[in-house]
Amino acid sequence: MGVIIIREMVGTSPTSWSDAARQAVATASRTVRNIRTVEVVKSTAVVDNGEIVEYRVELKIGFEYEG
Repeated sequence: MGVIIIREMVGTSPTSWSDAARQAVATASRTVRNIRTVEVVKSTAVVDNGEIVEYRVELKIGFEYEG
């Protein structure tokens, strides 16, 4: 590996935190090549009427620089 660029993003899902992370990586991979690492920085959720309605994860996604 050469240089790794880190970008932060938030993934969301109505199902789970792991699905929120998968959704974020899938979305990023549409426009970013060579994703190598994912670090979950923070996990949160939105609650409505005592039920979790949305899972959120803040991620750092690392991808290899193609200079």
